[in-house]
Amino acid sequence: MSGEAAGGGGRIDPVYTARVTATGGRGGRVSSGDGVLDLALTRPPGLGGTAGDAPGTNPEQLFAAGYAACFHSALTVVARAARTAVTGSSVTAEVSIGHHPGGGYALAATLVVRLPGLAAGAADDLVRRAHEMCPYSRATRGNIEVRLFLGERELTAA
Repeated sequence: MSGEAAGGGGRIDPVYTARVTATGGRGGRVSSGDGVLDLALTRPPGLGGTAGDAPGTNPEQLFAAGYAACFHSALTVVARAARTAVTGSSVTAEVSIGHHPGGGYALAATLVVRLPGLAAGAADDLVRRAHEMCPYSRATRGNIEVRLFLGERELTAA
């Protein structure tokens, strides 16, 4: 099943589809159709969980893991195209859930990119180009707040 591409770009032609089933909501489990992923879910303290809960992950951690990995892949693609080495680079994604002013909950994300040894201008350019091509960035654009950092410095809109 393919869907509309983020940003109104029309339907995608899928090259891979992940299938994961959740049971029991935030206190249940998630498992993939191929059996590789099988995880217990627990509520974080801000959503009713306690430190004494059984170990597990939560949807925000899973989204952060996917976003960080995908963004890093996009970063390596744009770096390769620019003939720039990004050895030792990393992307840390922070995904927050909080109360939405219109009611209910909403997400926000922060990406912290580390590109040791690259000049600020070149690094800024790579991060901005990765943000344009990353499928997770495309999916979130205009939907949730995403802040980009290069180390400790926040990148402002271009």
